[in-house]
Amino acid sequence: MQYKIEGAPFPVVMCELSAGEQVACQAGAMAWMTENMRMSTNAGGGLGGIFSRMVSGEGLFQNLYTAEGGPGSIAFAAQAPGEIIAVAVSSRKSFIAQKGAYIASEPGVRIEIALQKPGVGFFGGEGFILQKFTGNGTAFLGIDGTTVDYDLGAGEKLIVDTGAFAAAESTVSVDVQMVKGLGNMLAGGEGMFLTTVTGPGKIWLQTMPLSTFAQAIFRMQPRR
Repeated sequence: MQYKIEGAPFPVVMCELSAGEQVACQAGAMAWMTENMRMSTNAGGGLGGIFSRMVSGEGLFQNLYTAEGGPGSIAFAAQAPGEIIAVAVSSRKSFIAQKGAYIASEPGVRIEIALQKPGVGFFGGEGFILQKFTGNGTAFLGIDGTTVDYDLGAGEKLIVDTGAFAAAESTVSVDVQMVKGLGNMLAGGEGMFLTTVTGPGKIWLQTMPLSTFAQAIFRMQPRR
């Protein structure tokens, strides 16, 4: 499979498939395709796969597209303003991402549940259930706003707003810490908790989490 990512702030990933090649996606991600692309809907891992997708923010079923009778092309669009990144999943490298980040992937990629420490879920603001991508193949993930990435060394830490975390190599640990000082908690505007990511590994941060974008739109609405 060959692909290219274009467009902003509503990007699309366009995939070129050889005859017989397949690509999977979340429900509703397909934007356009050639007429020889054939769709089938399946559980993608059985009941376990359905459960994993449900609790990690995806639809219950997965769509699988196959190029029949010759080469085909298909495009998948992001569901929110931002960017699309491609990650190469392999037996030596897996990834974690915010729930709902998955757009599409080669069929060899598996989506699992990544449970973080309970504090990340109850206080971190974005939920303690993350998506984990294992197996082999390319996966396409949606990032809210603009992407900024860092390569963290072993033991190197970065403190981020909880909504700013988008994705990381699975070697990176994600934790939550309380903001120091009562005044900072109540008046600092950053909430009571911040997320700490610790290397080694690469992380992707996002500048405009969808929840923050929604709050900004809400504040602009006229009050009656």
